[in-house]
Amino acid sequence: MKRPTLLITVVVLVVAAGAAWLLWGGSGAKPTTQQATSGPYTVQFSADQPRIGGNTFAVAVTGPAPDAVTVAPVMAQMGHALAPVPAGPDGPGHFRAPDVGLPMSGQWEITVSLQGPGGPAQVVFPLLVK
Repeated sequence: MKRPTLLITVVVLVVAAGAAWLLWGGSGAKPTTQQATSGPYTVQFSADQPRIGGNTFAVAVTGPAPDAVTVAPVMAQMGHALAPVPAGPDGPGHFRAPDVGLPMSGQWEITVSLQGPGGPAQVVFPLLVK
């Protein structure tokens, strides 16, 4: 009597663990790094494990040193446009925008805006949030 009960318990635990991995652990967000050029600026955008909630975005700029950098998340298909978040200096040519809140999963576009001696520039980076 105990052997079938033990076997059923093991099978149920294995199935539950597999389902949990597929639903939560197996679809984890992955780091992303992208690069684009706008005017005299080359912009590299990085996001470590994009997710719902607070995210930290890193921006590296080569070319004229910008005076101001902002990131503005937009989810066009849902009509979400969030306020631009200033990215503070994080070393020469590097900027960091901490705690950028993304309220839902899906395809986002992150607009990086630069103001500086090379003039204003914008670059849009796609970002998939899981």
